[in-house]
Amino acid sequence: MTAVKQIEASARAQVGKGAARAVRRQGLTPAVIYGGGAAPEAIALDANKTRLLIYGGHFLTTLFDVTVDGKKTRVIPRDYQLDPVKDFPIHVDFLRVAAGQTVTVEVPIHVTGQDASPGVKNGGLVQIVEHSLEITVEPENIPEAFEVSVAGLEIGDSLEASVIKLPAGAKLSIGSDATIVTVVPPMIDEEPAEAAAEEPKA
Repeated sequence: MTAVKQIEASARAQVGKGAARAVRRQGLTPAVIYGGGAAPEAIALDANKTRLLIYGGHFLTTLFDVTVDGKKTRVIPRDYQLDPVKDFPIHVDFLRVAAGQTVTVEVPIHVTGQDASPGVKNGGLVQIVEHSLEITVEPENIPEAFEVSVAGLEIGDSLEASVIKLPAGAKLSIGSDATIVTVVPPMIDEEPAEAAAEEPKA
């Protein structure tokens, strides 16, 4: 399950585009904490550390304890924006979370067992239909990824969402019969036949 990470932040007294630009000029990333029945809280994060967290992976499924002026708030990122040119974070939205609360998140799928798949050994290709699955789950039980093994699959075989081992109390947003990965026949190169058809007759 996802470990809780720590973030130090400072309070922002002013909001708006002008104030946000001023924050960014100081090497900080403007952010907001909302939800949980409390008023939104404007904060500022270290831009370099925030960038590393985002590009480190699993950012939107990681729980954070944000400390502002000695007060900790448990949150989960709901969205972030990157500068379209320089790729550094320009804003982050955090949702407050509490015990017993559920959130809806996208969890990536990691496919394993290719070396033990007869279909792959015979030239078949693993086709990933769903690269991630949306689940509703308590924040403390968010998995980093779902591992799905194709070991033993022949060409034409597939796996459905029902094979996913969900955390306690979690629910899938799609049907359990939805295909998530399949082994398809090898691609047939038709170029030689097309080239032969185009050759002029003697």
